[in-house]
Amino acid sequence: MTSARCLGRPGALLAIISGPSGVGKDTIIDVLRERHPDRARHFVVTCTTRERRPYEVDGQSYHFLGAEAFAALRDHGALLEASEVHGNWYGTPRDQVVDALAAGRDAILKIDVQGARAIRQLVPDALLIFLVPPSLGELHERLAARRTESPAEFRRRYEDAAVELARQEDYDHVVVNATGDAAGTAERIHMILQQEHERHPDRRVAV
Repeated sequence: MTSARCLGRPGALLAIISGPSGVGKDTIIDVLRERHPDRARHFVVTCTTRERRPYEVDGQSYHFLGAEAFAALRDHGALLEASEVHGNWYGTPRDQVVDALAAGRDAILKIDVQGARAIRQLVPDALLIFLVPPSLGELHERLAARRTESPAEFRRRYEDAAVELARQEDYDHVVVNATGDAAGTAERIHMILQQEHERHPDRRVAV
C-alpha cells in the first residue's frame, strides 16, 4: 500500500545522517542536539526489530518492535523505507517525516546505507551526509569496545562496514568522525545543514 505524496514547506530539509555500524551516529546526533537545540529540527526515531541494548530507551533511541508489528507497518505503507541490516529490520516512520516537513521543520534521519539509498531514490531532494571513521582499524576498535554484539555479529558488522564505506560517492557530503572529536563532527554537520538552507531557501521536498 502506498500513500499520496506530500509537499513540505519551503526550505524544510529531509536530511540523512548515515554511516557504517560503530562510526558514532548516535553520539554525533546527541551532541548535535545538545549544542544546537533547534525547534525547527525533528530527529526521526527509527523503528527496528533488533533487541534493545541496556542503555537504550524505547521511543527515544528507537521504536523497538516485534517482527509482526514491524511487518504490519511496512505492509500498510507506514514506513518511508525499510531495510534488513545485520539480520534485523529497520524502517523510517513516514508520518514523522511528513509531519515535520509540513510544519516547516527539518526531518533528520539516522539510517543505514541501504536505507539512505532507498530514500535518495524516493526523494531525490534529500540531503545525504555520510559519517566515516578515520580508518577501518579505528572502526574495528570502536565496535570491539562497545561489547554489544556476539563474536559472529561483530564480524558481520565489521565486514559489512568495509562494503558500506565503498558507497561514499552516493552521498552529498562525507564527514570524518575523528576519535575524541564528537563536538567537531557535530559542528561540521550543523554547518552543512545551515549552508543547505542558505543555498536552497525555497526548495520544497516531496515525500
